[in-house]
Amino acid sequence: MAHSGGDDGGLPGYAEHFEAAPGYLDFARYGPPSRDVLAATADALGRSARADHDTVNDLMRADLRARQAAARLAGTDAEHTVLLPNASTGLFQAAFGIPAGTVLVPAADFPANHYPWRRAAAAGLAQPRWLPGPPTPEAVRGALTDDVVALSISAVDFRTGYRADLAALRDVIGPDRLLVTDAMQAFGVAELPWQAADVVVTGGQKWLRASWSTGFAALSDRALERLAPTLTGWTGVDDVALFDDAEHPAAAGAARLSITNLSPVAAAAFAAALDVVESVGVAAIEARVAALVDGLITAVRGCGGEILSATAPARRAGIVSFRLPGIPTATVAKALQAHAITPTVRPDSLRLSPHASTPTSTVAQVAAALDSLR
Repeated sequence: MAHSGGDDGGLPGYAEHFEAAPGYLDFARYGPPSRDVLAATADALGRSARADHDTVNDLMRADLRARQAAARLAGTDAEHTVLLPNASTGLFQAAFGIPAGTVLVPAADFPANHYPWRRAAAAGLAQPRWLPGPPTPEAVRGALTDDVVALSISAVDFRTGYRADLAALRDVIGPDRLLVTDAMQAFGVAELPWQAADVVVTGGQKWLRASWSTGFAALSDRALERLAPTLTGWTGVDDVALFDDAEHPAAAGAARLSITNLSPVAAAAFAAALDVVESVGVAAIEARVAALVDGLITAVRGCGGEILSATAPARRAGIVSFRLPGIPTATVAKALQAHAITPTVRPDSLRLSPHASTPTSTVAQVAAALDSLR
């Protein structure tokens, strides 16, 4: 059953696609998928179980549908877009394809944006230089040296919800360096100038609500020119269906990031999830989430909580991180869970991340849970 209770937040019918509990505020960790995704998955898997001579080719057409939808949302086209099973695959492709030199990476970024650069450095390729603090334009400008070939950041920080200024960062690093962006905590919930980046990668299991084993990368012309096809697999080359025992050239477009065939079932799920996003638009989703974040910040502060997230509207997304001074995180988590609220629980803080389907009444549930600790 849908849980909207008439509270559509200005998005008529949107919440009706979902079954997640009203108090689920853990979208920055995992976004429960829609009924559309469940139906697309069941249909594709069911058809595969009854396969005939047309089935596999028909199922694989979901790849193009999903790429086209992802490309529209990223402001590019299908030739510059490739489906991937997760964001990490795209980040490893960037790290092992980037020209030798130094890559600036925030020291406190999510580990998915660390290990590709560590592994590339160990292989004698690009070397990471760790940036302290958030990747503000001023911090990046101060770290630039002639050997810097790229900047790799999260579009939205997983801890604080800090929203990077992609357009300003593009201006700071200039046209001769690559901007690599992990869009996991932003894509589908925050309108950002994705075309300012050269590599945009994301998985579909969080804000896109497509579940696991879904994602994509979008590459600029500059990235296609400069990234070596170091990890290109057999499906990322020209004449992929010609088995002539020869090495084929890497594909001209973003398909060169492909290593092997992905699940057409996952592609169908991803296409369905992207259709739901497009049906209401990212701007409307973002506005609804922003209003919920405002309410959650007010509720946490009203109960004596310390906000750890970015609070300036222009620099925040859908994440509210906080702690209650003097009260163990585990105790706060139990109080929230007792009031049917699902947060992300960290050793030193908690994180609340609502989506556009979250009813406004959930904010009052959070306030009641925190007030019970006073």
